[in-house]
Amino acid sequence: MKLLGSLTSPYVRKTRIVLAEKKIDYDFELQSPWSEDSVVPNFNPLGKVPVLILDDGTALFDSRVIVEYLDNVTPNNKLMPGPNRERTEVKRWEALADGLLDAAVAARLESQRPAAEQSPAFILRQREKIMRSLAFMARELGDQPHCMGIPMSLADIAAGTALGYLRFRFPDIEWSQAHPNLARLYDKLSQRPSFQDTALREE
Repeated sequence: MKLLGSLTSPYVRKTRIVLAEKKIDYDFELQSPWSEDSVVPNFNPLGKVPVLILDDGTALFDSRVIVEYLDNVTPNNKLMPGPNRERTEVKRWEALADGLLDAAVAARLESQRPAAEQSPAFILRQREKIMRSLAFMARELGDQPHCMGIPMSLADIAAGTALGYLRFRFPDIEWSQAHPNLARLYDKLSQRPSFQDTALREE
């Protein structure tokens, strides 16, 4: 299988972390959806990464769809429980983390527009979403070693990816000081090879 994506996309990183944790071999092709010659729209009409192209040519897109597929490809290192309340809670963590990312990406894109065209109110609204999401994550995590308790799950991968993106693009948001338990979780996850090998960086 082949993964299309960039080195700056947190959604691509989440997918790559799952691939690493599941020990699934794949080819990684750098593709920026912003490039005029990008092939991404040929596989995803939304023009977004990541895109996972299966061996039979089927293209999967949206990181949440991809990682759920990947977790079912092999039985090892299951990252999601079976269909039950606990699975719903894992998916809720993922939805929250991805929502935080959506707000962060939207704020960053708005801030890159010409100054006269920017909407400070829009940026503020996105940053407020980020701060509320961080506070909610911290409350939900509490004193647990991982989002769902003892085992690491997709909830941790999603949360760790979101926190890593804030470190990468929003160093002014001092979430680690405001929420020490999130900082402990992030530091623990950052020691895993899957997180180290997929660290976000400029291309």
